[in-house]
Amino acid sequence: MQRVATNQEAAVSELYDRFGSLVFRMAYQSMPTRSEAEDGVQEIFVRLWRTADRYDPRKAALVTWVMLLTRRHLVDKLRRKRARIKTAMLDDSLASGIGAWIESDAGKRMEHDEHFKTLIQKVDTLPELQKTVVMRAYLGGQTLRQISEELDTPLGTIKSALSRALVRLRERTGEEVKS
Repeated sequence: MQRVATNQEAAVSELYDRFGSLVFRMAYQSMPTRSEAEDGVQEIFVRLWRTADRYDPRKAALVTWVMLLTRRHLVDKLRRKRARIKTAMLDDSLASGIGAWIESDAGKRMEHDEHFKTLIQKVDTLPELQKTVVMRAYLGGQTLRQISEELDTPLGTIKSALSRALVRLRERTGEEVKS
């Protein structure tokens, strides 16, 4: 990210190569149309480029920072458009388990991406509340407040569950932060 902050074109390209498919996947699932998802991805990478100097590897892994920024941007974009978030598929998949979700139509689009499949398997090992919050927040595009209301669970509990889940996932991935 230091190289991105100094406007090195190759660094921005590497950042896109590393996270482009993951960011697009989240945008595609959250936005009403493919073109809006593509626009969202472009806006997200511009935002990553503009805020690269704010990234602190001591506070979060790069993938966590990118996905949090992505999620925030998409939620803001959806709120501005007052679009309805696609959660029906996510609710069905949670009821039948992560494994079934991977085999669903949406999962088939992503199945070729081994990294994503590995990440989903790691999410599947989380306790139920943590798994539900991660899936709804990152793949469903819901806000923590929406999740809290739908699950009839205090917002603080939802925030804590997400925080603990991200720590566990970071520990389980053992991914080195590259800047």
